[in-house]
Amino acid sequence: MIERRNFLKLAGSTGAVVLAMARRVFAADQGEAPRHTKPSNGPIPRRTLGKTGERVSIVGIGGHHLGRALVEESESIRIVRTALDSGANFLDNSWDYNDGESEIRVGKALRDGYRDKTFLMTKIDGRDKASAAKQINDSLRRLQTDRIDLMQFHEVIRMNDPDRIFASGGAIEAVIDAKKAGKLRYIGFTGNKSPQIHLHMLRTADSHGFTFDTVQMPLNVMDAHFDSFEYLVLPVLVQRDIGVLGMKAMGDGNFLRSGVLTPIECLHYSMNLPTSVVITGCDSIRILEQALDAARTFRPMEDTARDALLAKTETIAASGGFELYKTSQTFDSTSTHPEWLG
Repeated sequence: MIERRNFLKLAGSTGAVVLAMARRVFAADQGEAPRHTKPSNGPIPRRTLGKTGERVSIVGIGGHHLGRALVEESESIRIVRTALDSGANFLDNSWDYNDGESEIRVGKALRDGYRDKTFLMTKIDGRDKASAAKQINDSLRRLQTDRIDLMQFHEVIRMNDPDRIFASGGAIEAVIDAKKAGKLRYIGFTGNKSPQIHLHMLRTADSHGFTFDTVQMPLNVMDAHFDSFEYLVLPVLVQRDIGVLGMKAMGDGNFLRSGVLTPIECLHYSMNLPTSVVITGCDSIRILEQALDAARTFRPMEDTARDALLAKTETIAASGGFELYKTSQTFDSTSTHPEWLG
């Protein structure tokens, strides 16, 4: 168990320490793309998912966009299969995405042998054992599989979420039971609200003798300036060899609307951190190819290039106005539907 003083020591790490950690990860894992490969046909690099030892693509396909009403089901299936055929293997999803439609579409996409190409992740909202168990079984049915590779507690965005999950009769019991039954392999959690809530979740797990396999959080160039997961949580995860899942690389498009960043800059910044995978939403083949090319062309960034990105976003990012998932309830689906929590 990590004592509180060690958490505070790690949480005080600077950006230089994070960069040093990233360099160690790249050197040990050789996660960068091979030299002299063309973006159109080069391999998708893979990294190790923390202590699990699993190899996952440095870009993952977000599940929410795949179930949106404006995206045809056939297009969603095409996006998933094109990604898998191209060498990306990490699929993100959630029990609540688009009222289950995202999982249903991915389940259809994984027929005909595609399940074997996939590291499949989904999330549940339930905070008590009964609701969590039901959601796990719902996800298995929709995804048309008997085993999910990674199950995560979704939207750990309130200070009492960790206590509810680890309480007697809490959701952790359902997830552990499901793992014992072979319904899932690894366990993690995700949230986009506050680094302090993530640290509380890790401490709460420690107090119950439990260690997560993965943690998912916003890791992007804007986050570096405001209530930063990169500076407060990422060093803890690297220290403990917990798989790091980066999300919100473009802030659901908000960062691009700032006019100072390109999609490739956003993705490369997040890939430059010691992330196992950077999850990005793709609602068309064009956007998917953009993400795949970002993975193929990624090289560890020079300090000057990283500093330049941070410099041109410092002023606009300082108030958190572009990170609405931190500063508003815009992205908080369980705030709109508290009944999903159980």
